[in-house]
Amino acid sequence: MRVFMALLMVFWALVSLEGVISHGVQPLSRIAIHKTVFAIDNDAYIKASPSVLGNKMTVTWTSGYGISKAEPFVEWGPKGEEQKRSPAATLTFNRNSMCGSPARTVGWRDPGFIHTGFLKELWPNSVYTYKLGHKLFDGTYIWTQTYQFKASPYPGQNSLQRVVIFGDMGKDEYDGSNEYNNFQRGSLNTSKQLINDLKNIDIVFHIGDICYANGYVSQWDQFTSQIEPIASSVPYMIASGNHERDWPDTGSFYGNMDSGGECGVLAETMFFVPAENRAKFWYSTDYGMFRFCIADTEHDWREGSEQYIFIEHCLASVDRQKQPWLIFLAHRVLGYSSTAYYTNLGSFSEPMGRDDLQKLWQKYKVDIAMYGHVHSYERTCPVYQNICTSKERKFYKRSLNGTIHVVAGGGGASLSEFSTIQPNWSIYRDFDYGFVKLTAFDHSNLLFEYKKSRDGKVYDSFRISRDYRDILACTVDSCPSMNMASSPYRGRF
Repeated sequence: MRVFMALLMVFWALVSLEGVISHGVQPLSRIAIHKTVFAIDNDAYIKASPSVLGNKMTVTWTSGYGISKAEPFVEWGPKGEEQKRSPAATLTFNRNSMCGSPARTVGWRDPGFIHTGFLKELWPNSVYTYKLGHKLFDGTYIWTQTYQFKASPYPGQNSLQRVVIFGDMGKDEYDGSNEYNNFQRGSLNTSKQLINDLKNIDIVFHIGDICYANGYVSQWDQFTSQIEPIASSVPYMIASGNHERDWPDTGSFYGNMDSGGECGVLAETMFFVPAENRAKFWYSTDYGMFRFCIADTEHDWREGSEQYIFIEHCLASVDRQKQPWLIFLAHRVLGYSSTAYYTNLGSFSEPMGRDDLQKLWQKYKVDIAMYGHVHSYERTCPVYQNICTSKERKFYKRSLNGTIHVVAGGGGASLSEFSTIQPNWSIYRDFDYGFVKLTAFDHSNLLFEYKKSRDGKVYDSFRISRDYRDILACTVDSCPSMNMASSPYRGRF
């Protein structure tokens, strides 16, 4: 039985149950059961993801048991205290859910059943334990081992909060053997560094190009097994990338075949995120002093689109007094990149990428916009309309007057070459594997670090230090052109 879960704060997990025997062989499992309860092995994957609710987690996992054979549930509660049970809903998909080959043909494998349970009324920053269960109709119980997680801080809560962000990681073989689609050679190093530093990580964002299954469904199992030590302990959020979603004539903004016929079904079903419609994979989530606005670059983001309306609402609705750190995340580069591909296009981003969005980033004073897709690392100055709004590089005080754009797509897939041209707004480039870590110490101080996957050391960093009034201060195109203070009618009423 394959299991994974998602916690809705949010929390999501995948746990592998390698074999159950109870009055015969059970689906996808070999574990011996004596009487009513038996523990499973240690091979488990848990994915957690906070939602705007702040006090709720969802737990999602897969198994070989449909609702005609067993009742799925989560047993959970505060660590060391009484545990309770929450029922889980069950979904699945079939070969006809796929949009094309190889996902519909040689790449197809039955995914089993996907279960989702909700854990509600969580105390912020408290530690909880949980395990997944199935009650078979003959009275037999099948259990996972016990796991634990820490509930997210309440939106605005002042506490140490540490966020890791990267894209395009994929998976690789630990024994060095070859595998299908073998070009994510840096992924194991990235996973290893996160595992080694897990006690200093609170939440992870994997911003697209998750496992590069490209229509070979079993590759998702390999990926979830690789990230299990991370995702079983901290929230693991994702964004949609071209290798999850793109397929011709399926509503994708791009008409290519990068998903191998998956057309978003795998990512949207296996990963729970707080989106109104997971087929439209954009959403917002709050984590303590952070507000994250996650875009779906495989759907239209231009002005007038449904997603553009969402993005503006996400940016406009945050209370910057409580959540001063406003972060925009997306897979494709909608901001700035000097990779060779974008430079040759002459756009230094996705064509039309920032045409409409840059006025939103500026108006609502987004601190950092971060992307994957380009398999390397690059950081800009605070920038607006191609012009640096600050000459500082390491220690930003008061208002940035623009947005810092970061490409963090060096999670593991083969590296992307930079152009020989380095624009003025590009202040640090690295042709290597790595990831970003954000540390919010309080409402006034944020540390940004870029770490290489090879050794976990910091190779680029900067700090932001400011007060709430600095966020309120007007900058170019961030305040209305006319207000009562400047109105000729001031004082006449």
